[in-house]
Amino acid sequence: MTDRKILIVEDEEALREMYATVIEGAGIETITATSGQEGVALALEHKPDVILMDVMLPDISGHEAVQKLRLDNWGKTATVIFLTNRDDAESVFKAVEEGGDEYIIKAHTTNKELLNKVRSSMMS
Repeated sequence: MTDRKILIVEDEEALREMYATVIEGAGIETITATSGQEGVALALEHKPDVILMDVMLPDISGHEAVQKLRLDNWGKTATVIFLTNRDDAESVFKAVEEGGDEYIIKAHTTNKELLNKVRSSMMS
């Protein structure tokens, strides 16, 4: 078993479970959260190697969750990959501006591409 960990913050159950299955299948431990606040709390508790952060969440946005994370010493350098279906330039710019290391458009990304982005983020 490996000590690599990823936190998946996704409110849509089917997507959250699919991402977890794909990532666990690659030997990476997963932790999941269904809201932004829960995601922030779990990130600070477990300090995962990578955080997959949905942008549209039921309580606070993924952007707000990352802003809260960045207030913490560990969180300042946490690797965040935003998950969204918005592909307009303004959304992409906002994600990068707020410290997102990657930006994945859910509808345009295969499970293999997602796993490859997670793996490459863990190596950087």
